[in-house]
Amino acid sequence: MTWTPEELTLYSSTEEIVLTVAHGRRVLRRGRRVWVVREGDDLYVRSLGGHASDWYRSARIHRKGTVRAAGLRRNVVFEPADPGTRERVDAAYRLKYGHYAAAFLDTVTGDQAASTTLRLVPCATRTQAPACSAAALPAGRGSRIRSPLGPAGRWHALFERQRRQEEKA
Repeated sequence: MTWTPEELTLYSSTEEIVLTVAHGRRVLRRGRRVWVVREGDDLYVRSLGGHASDWYRSARIHRKGTVRAAGLRRNVVFEPADPGTRERVDAAYRLKYGHYAAAFLDTVTGDQAASTTLRLVPCATRTQAPACSAAALPAGRGSRIRSPLGPAGRWHALFERQRRQEEKA
């Protein structure tokens, strides 16, 4: 599945996105505001806290979550970025966030943050997440989730519950 041109424009033009990582079997972690950049037809995020950041560790383990900006929410799979994209992603960060102090920009383009670059891969649909199902992910911790609703139905129920909670807040 690929991003639509409208999604690419929206997510890449916003200053920050809210990234929510699936955590365990039932709980969705609280959303984190992160910087996002576009390189070609892909979106990338980095952890300023490096490998020790809790959202980054959860994203690497569970590989699934959502991104949200300007009222648009999309289910995603987090994939490690190809190391060959580093220079282009660094350039995208410098271009988009160059108006920030050099200390911030140097942190996000430094070796520690660059080693945490994740590519955001959109799931097949906005409401259900078949591309996010356990069968579609490489084997590993968090990839064998069983539910009577099946992976897509379970994800849909979790995301709907989270959406209702956010509307109440």
